[in-house]
Amino acid sequence: MRDVSFTVRPGEVHVLVGENGAGKSTLLKILSGAQRPDSGAILLDGRELSLKGPKDATDRGISTIYQELSLVPWLSIAHNLFLGRENVAGRFFVSRRRLHRLAGEVLEKIGETLDPGLPVVALGMAQQQLVEIARALSENARFILMDEPTASLTEREIEILFQKIRTLKKEGVGILYISHRLEEIRRIGDRLTVMRDGAVVFSGGIDDLSLPEIIAKMVGRPIANHYPKRTVPAGEELLEVEPRGGPGGDPRFFLREGEVVGLAGLVGSGRTEWVRRLFGADPTFGEKIRIRGEAVQVRCPHTARGLGIGMVPENRKDHGLILGRNIRENITVTILEKISRFGGRLIDRKARAKTSAEYVRNLAIRCPSDLTDVATLSGGNQQKIVLSKWLAAQGRIIILDEPTRGIDVGAKLEMYNLMNDLCSRGLGIILISSDLPELLSMSDRIYVMRQGALVKEMPSADATQEKIMHHASGVKGSEAQ
Repeated sequence: MRDVSFTVRPGEVHVLVGENGAGKSTLLKILSGAQRPDSGAILLDGRELSLKGPKDATDRGISTIYQELSLVPWLSIAHNLFLGRENVAGRFFVSRRRLHRLAGEVLEKIGETLDPGLPVVALGMAQQQLVEIARALSENARFILMDEPTASLTEREIEILFQKIRTLKKEGVGILYISHRLEEIRRIGDRLTVMRDGAVVFSGGIDDLSLPEIIAKMVGRPIANHYPKRTVPAGEELLEVEPRGGPGGDPRFFLREGEVVGLAGLVGSGRTEWVRRLFGADPTFGEKIRIRGEAVQVRCPHTARGLGIGMVPENRKDHGLILGRNIRENITVTILEKISRFGGRLIDRKARAKTSAEYVRNLAIRCPSDLTDVATLSGGNQQKIVLSKWLAAQGRIIILDEPTRGIDVGAKLEMYNLMNDLCSRGLGIILISSDLPELLSMSDRIYVMRQGALVKEMPSADATQEKIMHHASGVKGSEAQ
């Protein structure tokens, strides 16, 4: 970064935007005490701070919610909320009952009724994000740094968070808010700073720039269409899923060549669980699956891969990538049998390098070389690598679970164009997204889920956010027709 200067005032939300690599996360680490600056100064109430670490920042009233979750999976929600501050529940011995009561009070502030005794590993990504938010709010901070707090939240949960942020503003709390969801920043922001290539390119009022102007500042060029959906004539039916109740019950799910079928629903509706069953990662609940009209049983992901099904999971780092390994190994992990000799005992290095280079080139993966550790890449490039390994395996049915979560506007645009290209080649895509404008814009048809079941199918041209929310929540009325 160079010459980055801006202020966050008490009682305001200062929005910080920029592409991945623009310097936002580095700035956040400096302000949270996780990284020492090479030069410059941090001022609090006009006095210079010298932060020795994250705890020092917290003690000074600066709390941080990072994009990458920092929870301890095997500890309970209550222990995670008060990690390092367990003395709130007893000076010498921690009272579990009191800890759970205090945790319940914190969760109630953000409208959640989760059991404080549940281990975090039992929660979905969105619920884990809410625990992160609750932990920051429990520290009574004067300034809160929020890095993509709504990335995994539904519209209802976002509104709950925004209500709490508005309350914090009234109490004089200043918030630095980083988001790639540009549509939401006007709803909550007061001022805006745009970063590009480690420098500030704009800082001013939230209404001083239009959305296209903000995007142009971020990427250095104008982008005419934020959702560049290309309609492809639907081909043959690739996939059919008959609900467990049989015909006449829930809507029949089907996916055709060249289609993007969206899967909508509130957190906890079962979207991810449903596609995990389809992918063989979890046991089925009696659904009958047909691929190109032929009944199949998908017992495990290995079987799914052989049937042409690939899945880009919501949590790419834990479930989609092999961290600590390079790009080449990650892209070719699904085709080791094809590029091996002597019964799989010897990998053909030339074939492996050729395949990897092909996908790095075709998907425009930005990296020094394909021998780079995937852990060092941006979220958008990591997402392309997860997609590449299924394309290398000749997948024809691609499941994308929150594919644009935590990636910037430029990387989102690249992902949308990749989806268009895949559809033009006759692949079918199942798209799960909590971003309803994205789901409505990039899907050909949309299914709505509630309580683990498909409850409604509609063409995207007929769908609206209101209709989706009515069906997802179970509310009946004219808007849900």
